[in-house]
Amino acid sequence: MGPHATFIIAAYLFTGLVVAVLIAWEIVDYRAQTRALEKLERRGMRRRADRG
Repeated sequence: MGPHATFIIAAYLFTGLVVAVLIAWEIVDYRAQTRALEKLERRGMRRRADRG
């Protein structure tokens, strides 16, 4: 890899970490939004698409 191997490896590791954090964040947010929708539906609110 040459003299820049440390920088290249660090850049790939950092990018992998950022991608992993973004994926985890999306999973957590999806679950939170799903719970919020379920809570609203239990209170009687319905989605516009279901009003047909």
